[in-house]
Amino acid sequence: MVFWLISTPKDETHQQQWSRLAENTKPMANVMKFNLPNLKVGTLDALMSLSDDLAKLDQFTELIMVKVYNYMANALEENDLQKLPEYTKANNKDLRSYCNSFVWDVAKFPTKVSIKDIHDIIAKNMTKIEKDFKTKSTTYNNLRSNLAQHEKKETGSLVTRNLGPIVNEEDFVTSSEYLVTVCVVVPKQGYKEWEGSYWKLADFVVPESSKRILEEGEQALYTVTMFRKTLDAFKNNAREKKFVVRDFQYSKDKINQQQNEITNLQKAKIKAYVPLIRWLKGNFSEAFVNWIHVKALRLFTESVLRYGLPATFMTAVLEPNKKSEKKLREKLQVLYSNLDKSAAEGPEMGDIPGVFMAGDYYPYVYFDINTAFVEAAREF
Repeated sequence: MVFWLISTPKDETHQQQWSRLAENTKPMANVMKFNLPNLKVGTLDALMSLSDDLAKLDQFTELIMVKVYNYMANALEENDLQKLPEYTKANNKDLRSYCNSFVWDVAKFPTKVSIKDIHDIIAKNMTKIEKDFKTKSTTYNNLRSNLAQHEKKETGSLVTRNLGPIVNEEDFVTSSEYLVTVCVVVPKQGYKEWEGSYWKLADFVVPESSKRILEEGEQALYTVTMFRKTLDAFKNNAREKKFVVRDFQYSKDKINQQQNEITNLQKAKIKAYVPLIRWLKGNFSEAFVNWIHVKALRLFTESVLRYGLPATFMTAVLEPNKKSEKKLREKLQVLYSNLDKSAAEGPEMGDIPGVFMAGDYYPYVYFDINTAFVEAAREF
């Protein structure tokens, strides 16, 4: 979704001015009033400087908001993904409704203070969200990474997988000072050769000690027992035959420890998940609200710089219909051509002192609210 915020000087026939906008943009866009409060302007010089600061704050706020949203979309468990639209709200409203029915939040952003003070309030809010986000996301990422590393060892091929959950204690000689049982991964085409000659791979390999533990895909896991002193020779000769001797010694305590580590990490992840999603949901809403108030501040500030004082202008939010943006832009260009003759000739102009320029310039003040990041994350 993309919303256009525009402002034009308010004339004596404000209601007719509003009706003219609504009638001329049908059916290209949904048009709603974007109500702005009376804000403390201060000097025009200060306002010109603040215009640049607000542009930077706009980018910073959007960056943090999108980070929070994308992380939430990525962190949600598969069975919770359908709840993403429910979590993508601003003050319990869907984003479209919030933008189309915007009301300035006086409790969070008091209008008795200057625009610079409101700028600082939002900057402080977003800096805190950014700091908390870094802490929470790093902690959760480490938890997920550690768990993923442990779980990866439980999967994959027999050459790399943790053998603890596969073997049993009775498959090994564990009480001998001289004998050792090793695990060997044998490719499918080598089964016959292995079973017919494994005891010949080195001296002192116990005949008839080999046992097939598990066959999986194109390979199988065998155990074989031998004297410890011949283990190195056995490994070298097995390697030449493309038999992989796993570096594994059976230890019940170690296997239990590894399983407990996975269980504890899984419990820790589950414990951290719900509070994290709750924080992401709440702070996405908070960031979006801050972002739209930055847009409102910019709309107000640029309108004062463009049209002068007193601050009397008509502000609206337009939601263009798909494939109607170009036609809508042309209609607005004609509708407000009287405001700026040079701008009416086309959108490309050089910089105008005291007026924010971030691309195209129009005879009316214009900013957009682009929520494409929501659709992009859902498609992903």
